[in-house]
Amino acid sequence: MNHNTLTAREVYQVLRDIALGIRVMRRVDRSPQPNYGLMIIEVDGWVIRLYGEGGTLDYCDSCHCPNGRAYAFSASQYFGTDPLELLSTWERAQLERLLMNACALSPLPDFSPDPTRF
Repeated sequence: MNHNTLTAREVYQVLRDIALGIRVMRRVDRSPQPNYGLMIIEVDGWVIRLYGEGGTLDYCDSCHCPNGRAYAFSASQYFGTDPLELLSTWERAQLERLLMNACALSPLPDFSPDPTRF
């Protein structure tokens, strides 16, 4: 194993900590639809890219930790190598709920022109 590679278990532990409320995440993407498409979260310097479809999490696309190590999803990997597969049913549901709430609490930025600027 490459020393610059994160294992699925290391990424799973961060996701599990989020689900258990040990760590607090924030969504850094501005997806118009919660839990659909690519979602990017940050927690304690870790940047995790998750992909969701139909309101449920599908897979962990990638993860970068503060020390520069990274995990990247590959469709050719075996079962159990996606960090989401290691979560319990409850942990996964909790993470999905937290992602949904994070999207609801983080409105999209308003790019409409400011009438007072002109």
